[in-house]
Amino acid sequence: MRVALFVTCVNDALYPATGIATVRLLERLGVEVDFPAAQTCCGQPQFNTGYPREAERLARRTARAFEGYAYVVTPSGSCAAMVRDHYPGLGEPGLVPRTYELTEFLVDVLGVTDVGAYYPHRVTYHPSCHGLRLLGLGDRPRRLLTAVRGLELVELPGAEECCGFGGTFAVKNPAVSVAMGRDKVRGAVGTGAEVLCGADNSCLMHLGGVLRREGERMRTVHIAEILAGTEEGPPR
Repeated sequence: MRVALFVTCVNDALYPATGIATVRLLERLGVEVDFPAAQTCCGQPQFNTGYPREAERLARRTARAFEGYAYVVTPSGSCAAMVRDHYPGLGEPGLVPRTYELTEFLVDVLGVTDVGAYYPHRVTYHPSCHGLRLLGLGDRPRRLLTAVRGLELVELPGAEECCGFGGTFAVKNPAVSVAMGRDKVRGAVGTGAEVLCGADNSCLMHLGGVLRREGERMRTVHIAEILAGTEEGPPR
């Protein structure tokens, strides 16, 4: 199977380890991964801020970048939701049935929940809003994490509550955003977990910032990096 990696802006610019982990994971499962160099922003920031014309141009560019691929896989529920929910209204419906968030692709297309991962840590999982509400990922990420050898998965109180990031919401409403982030962090730290895991680095960036400012030792780690780990290699 051959797929295109839609790495997304946040991962490309700030969290390249997530993109590398996604490729390592997919290749370990026998998938050939291409990285179309023409990909740029999907247009989500522009769309959410009220600039549909600019978002349309980016939607067209994104659709062209991924022409010819039966599967487009992204380690970001937020960007996958942008394509699936909003591209039809921006005149680019063709990419919708071919775009998959990573955990969705693993479970629904490859049909695997045990990816051969090893991660000897106590972990709690935060389901981001886009994956939870727009994509309907359900228990897919948890099923994948449960199958990881050495990983102890603990419940996150108030898991389905928003972390407060919300893209431009955090910029427009910083006080509310920080208060919501602190609520989420209190719940996560209270689990006794070492790692707060998620499937969207934008949310993890927000929560990681709160954790650092609160002086907490808990780390934030994208689920792709956990699933890519084995007893023989990174991550740790």
